[in-house]
Amino acid sequence: QAQLVESGGGTVQPGGSLTLSCEAVTFSLSRDYIAIGWFRQAPGRGREARETVSCINTSENSSWYADSVKGRFTISRDDAKNSVVLQMNSLKPEDTGVYYCAADYDAWCGAPLSKFDYWGEGTQVTVSS
Repeated sequence: QAQLVESGGGTVQPGGSLTLSCEAVTFSLSRDYIAIGWFRQAPGRGREARETVSCINTSENSSWYADSVKGRFTISRDDAKNSVVLQMNSLKPEDTGVYYCAADYDAWCGAPLSKFDYWGEGTQVTVSS
């Protein structure tokens, strides 16, 4: 069973920043061709309503962002730590939610949630004054 371990959530005021990290314990970012990314589940919404926030295709080293976070969030990979990092700046209350890291060999950035079989436990991000 693949393991993805998230860290870095918390509570910040609007305009603040947070950094999320996802360690891919059983994938190799430098060798495996996978899509790996961050998904947000807003408060009161179910699993099926998770939205893709940002994602990397390791085969092309290409990145993808939801329109709502472009210019504010940056996704990057650290192959030495086998981790994907999401830097979130200028946070807004609507960014609040549980952020999940997910990955799969048969997925691509922008693919339906059903294409991602491997999920972390999630980390809470709250943006509130």
